[in-house]
Amino acid sequence: MIATNTGHRPISSSRDRSKRFQDLVEEILKRSMVPEDRLEVAALLESMGWNDIRAAETFEVEDVFELASEIWERISQKVITTAFTANVKTSAAKLTMEMVKSFLRGLIFALPMAISVVSMLTLKFSLWSYENLSVELATCIAIGTILSFVVVGGYTQAIARRGFFYIFQGYYNMARKVTFSFIRYGYISCLAVSGLLYLFNLVFNIFPIDMFGYIVLYFFFLNSIWLSVTVMYILRKELAFTGLIIAGIGVVYVLFEVIHMDIIFAQLIAILFVSILGMGLVLYYFKAAEKKEEKGISPKMPRFSITVYSVMPYFTYGFLYFSFLYVDRIMAWSANDKGYMPYFIWFRGEYELGLDFALLALMIPLGVCEVIVNKLMMDVEASYKRFWGFEADKMNAQFVRIYHRLLLVISGISLASAFFIYMLISILNREYMGIAGKTLIATAKTEYVFICGLAAYVVLAVSLMNAVILFSLSQAKRVNRAIIPAFAINFIIGFLLSRWLDFTDAVLGLIVGCIVFLILSIQAVRQVFRKLDYYLYEIS
Repeated sequence: MIATNTGHRPISSSRDRSKRFQDLVEEILKRSMVPEDRLEVAALLESMGWNDIRAAETFEVEDVFELASEIWERISQKVITTAFTANVKTSAAKLTMEMVKSFLRGLIFALPMAISVVSMLTLKFSLWSYENLSVELATCIAIGTILSFVVVGGYTQAIARRGFFYIFQGYYNMARKVTFSFIRYGYISCLAVSGLLYLFNLVFNIFPIDMFGYIVLYFFFLNSIWLSVTVMYILRKELAFTGLIIAGIGVVYVLFEVIHMDIIFAQLIAILFVSILGMGLVLYYFKAAEKKEEKGISPKMPRFSITVYSVMPYFTYGFLYFSFLYVDRIMAWSANDKGYMPYFIWFRGEYELGLDFALLALMIPLGVCEVIVNKLMMDVEASYKRFWGFEADKMNAQFVRIYHRLLLVISGISLASAFFIYMLISILNREYMGIAGKTLIATAKTEYVFICGLAAYVVLAVSLMNAVILFSLSQAKRVNRAIIPAFAINFIIGFLLSRWLDFTDAVLGLIVGCIVFLILSIQAVRQVFRKLDYYLYEIS
């Protein structure tokens, strides 16, 4: 009997406890092939001579009932474990396919950025940029674009978080309702910001009325595109958005090259077309998904105030992230380098071009990050079922080691991606000279920003992996606590260096900010993994 074999001595090691625990499970199964519940397991334990003191000394649990719960969980998982072992080859093949899909999904999400760059190199224009724009119009488009990201960035994060929550459970109707609620508030915010900007410009006369009109038009139409692309992402329709970007560029081509319409009006019409078509596709995809939804009693939507409270950390992150990503540009464009500076913010193509090319280095790491986090969360879920209460420290230590390996992997891939983009741009720079009679990177300032931008985005890629891990474990507040100091450092260093030295040195603020974000996010992830059992219990 177990009482004879185990005695009353405390178990000296985790391995001994695991073996004794498994022996005890087998003994329970001999006495009752399939226990009804935890209470029956507890009754069997007491009939075998187990009491609270012995359970605590042997397995470090509080009482017999906690030990019975651990045994019940092991018995409940026995069939699942057997099924997994029998189908390991099939599961491995399925896992490989899932990893490939995750990589492609992350890569496809960054594809529109690459298409826009290719369009600029070949056609000299994209959906919202043009090589031969005047600096005044370039300033309008740049300000409108940055404002659109900052204002709706929070809404896109809220849509992704809450939309995924309902879609994962198969409640497409609820996902549509909450998504369009956030879209509606996103549009309201756009109108409110436009009104405030108009009053501010009216009082302080920052920009002429025609320039301000262009800023608002690009700001508003681009907002609509970002909101629709977020919904396509949660519905796993990323290729549809890529198709919309291509279609939009096609509309610009027809209106500008064939009909000879002004490029600004051609782009605004194309952006309006893409935004309306995008919202129409989103509604269509939701309706199609709802038809597949299981019929029955539909759960009630929670009060919107509760929804807002639950997504507020993610909303805050969206605002902070895009503010962090673009604040160095504002510092560079607002620095007076003793040249022509007619307005408070004046677009500088040398700075923007360098960062645009450097941004391509994020494409491959974003795809790999999708794979890494998906696989990590699958391992976390499996381990949560495989490890027991007294093995929590062992599980936590295991995931700390796994995380350290993942840091090395994503760092290596990010460095390789940056090197590849540097070599690619260098080759294209020489080839473009032979084709177009000019280089892509025409000045030393652009090259300086490009190289520094590559360094910053390598660090940012690793930080984003940390952020996604923390999001997956419902620790968004920790991400915000990491990015707020990073934003402040980015702003302060970018402001000071762009005034003391040269406007291009604002990029150094981005580098230091990314490093701060990396350090703080690594600390946050390590803190979570060291107490992973607690945080898993917290969100379960």
